[in-house]
Amino acid sequence: MRKSFIVFLISLYIFGGGMTAFAEESPVELADQATSAILIERDTGQVLYEKNSDEQLPPASMTKVMTMLLIMEAIDSGKIKWDDKVRTSERAASMGGSQIFLEPGEEMTVEEMMKGIAIASGNDASVAMAEHLAGSEEQFVKQMNEKAKKLGLQGTHFVNSNGLPAENHYSTAADLAKMAQELLKYEEITQYTSLYEDYLREGTDEKFWLVNTNKLVKFYPGVDGLKTGFTQEAKYCLTASANKNGMRIIAVVMGAPTPKERNRQVTEMLDYAYSQYELQKRYERGDLLGEVKISKGSLPTVPVLVKENVSLLMKKGDSVEGITERLELEQSIAAPVKKGDPVGKLYVEKDGEVLTEAVVVAEEDVHEASLWTLIKRTTSVLVGKNVF
Repeated sequence: MRKSFIVFLISLYIFGGGMTAFAEESPVELADQATSAILIERDTGQVLYEKNSDEQLPPASMTKVMTMLLIMEAIDSGKIKWDDKVRTSERAASMGGSQIFLEPGEEMTVEEMMKGIAIASGNDASVAMAEHLAGSEEQFVKQMNEKAKKLGLQGTHFVNSNGLPAENHYSTAADLAKMAQELLKYEEITQYTSLYEDYLREGTDEKFWLVNTNKLVKFYPGVDGLKTGFTQEAKYCLTASANKNGMRIIAVVMGAPTPKERNRQVTEMLDYAYSQYELQKRYERGDLLGEVKISKGSLPTVPVLVKENVSLLMKKGDSVEGITERLELEQSIAAPVKKGDPVGKLYVEKDGEVLTEAVVVAEEDVHEASLWTLIKRTTSVLVGKNVF
């Protein structure tokens, strides 16, 4: 199929050398007391630092990053709502470790369960939500592994929804960073992961105080998530997210000897990222870029949106000019078209080199046009009028 090209030429002063320049950076020593670690920028996925980031290790409660992702996807799709009631099974109530002490038969809303997972790392709440979404935790775990495969997470395999010790349950720092990157597409999640404290069962004699297991949300400016983890085997772990100066950084540490060391190492990683790099945002997820023609559709054209944030990560102090953008759209697409279908790509380039690219998608559904609509459209062309 032929393609049409819309080229935007931009003359800007931009700090930094683009996404490919960092491979030549001098190595920095971080996470000295961790088994593995990784530091990335969210929008671009650029790795700023890594240490044994592909080593398969027990993720402990960082497993719940994937659990929260599937919950957020279910909310976004309309499958569940925040105020839906979730019933606690005998099995969910029996979970040990960190919990919100759910009783068999007790009901909480999806939002309350999410608070229990995101703030207190409730193993019982994780299983209750897994059963609510998939009918059983076993089926939910299948969905977790299917999602991991879809995201290309080759170093990850789940056995449960909460991270309690289990054979063949593992992940990597690099995979956890990608899970966090995906979860943070739903910014609403940080309304829960950023809370240092909250309450459940308010107005009853069973009022329960939630305190965040991630102390950095209180003590490091900009940190708003995401998930701690600890078991004897995994030691102290953290997938952290911080948002400062318009740049969101994800830091993962696995296998730290103490919670103090875990927090120190993550803090140093975040300090490094914010002192050395900055982000130039070009488009936000959902920004309108133009429209594409639809052949034999109920509408002649459909607006097109950028699917993800489009940004350039830059080293502070560097400068480049002559950045161009190229929006490459299909010339004509046959109906039907579904909302979110890919219809082209946006390229950000310099001197012919692609710095970053993003998928462009349809804003709405376009059904096949009825015969009567096509007749009217043809007639309007013949008489010189636009009738759709």
